[in-house]
Amino acid sequence: MYDIVIIGGGAAGFSAALYAGRAKLDALVIEKYNITGSQIIYTNEVDNYLGIPSVTGFELASRFREHAVKETAFKEGQAKKLAKNGNIFTTTLADGEEIESKTVIIATGAVHNKLGVKGEEELTGKGVSYCATCDGAFYRGKDVAVAGGGDTALSEALYLSNICRKVFLIHRRNELRGSRAYQDKIKATGNIEFIGNAAIDEIKGDSHVSALLYHDKESSARKELAVEAVFVAIGMKPDTDIARELAAMDRQGYIIAAEDGRTSTKGLFVAGDIRKKHLRQLITAVSDGANCVASAEEYLNSCSLN
Repeated sequence: MYDIVIIGGGAAGFSAALYAGRAKLDALVIEKYNITGSQIIYTNEVDNYLGIPSVTGFELASRFREHAVKETAFKEGQAKKLAKNGNIFTTTLADGEEIESKTVIIATGAVHNKLGVKGEEELTGKGVSYCATCDGAFYRGKDVAVAGGGDTALSEALYLSNICRKVFLIHRRNELRGSRAYQDKIKATGNIEFIGNAAIDEIKGDSHVSALLYHDKESSARKELAVEAVFVAIGMKPDTDIARELAAMDRQGYIIAAEDGRTSTKGLFVAGDIRKKHLRQLITAVSDGANCVASAEEYLNSCSLN
């Protein structure tokens, strides 16, 4: 039986693995992909991780895994079910294998909703981004587009307006859905242009984004917009199904937990993008992983578990 099972091999999961190993806890990371489940593997360049000025997302994710597996066991597999009987957790994999542990850290992450248009997948990390805070600085002085109409999209557009020359805010409805305060700021910002009633059809580019195609939903007129980046901000979906019966969640499905990662179930902790919190960044995911192990160690020391 393991002291800790860590479900998810992204930045939060591997951070937890590293700290668990250094604490001499018997831990296992379960990740459905062979290398890493981290979202950063889709980022062409990471430039906001302290101490590493410029690195590809894939390289950084690989470093995370290489470092963590020196301290903790790693198993490739998909966790399908999590149950607690008394003080013991059982994680059931897709192949039916059952793994018992005294505590569990869930770090399965969240995935960005996609536009689902031609060119989006091919140009992800090459001008298509899902995080203005992460990638906006690469487009300083450039023309960019933000797809979406909610608070996230409006916040991204306002952030980018301080960096980029021109920001096109594209929404499929005629009116924005974000808060009135955000909408007022958008209207007052001279380099943001709102394009409503617009459906994006394609993102164009060879090795990098060069334009996007959209059509007016009323007139059906097709138009091309020259931009160097498209920031997609149409929401995220947390991968929290496995914890649905054990952890309290908000309306969007994010697990409610304190900064120390403790959930509504004793011995169950949550780290990274699936936790309800203000900022979802690489560095906060890593912090969550470390915090969860500290909490798990405190929990293990405070009670007698067979």
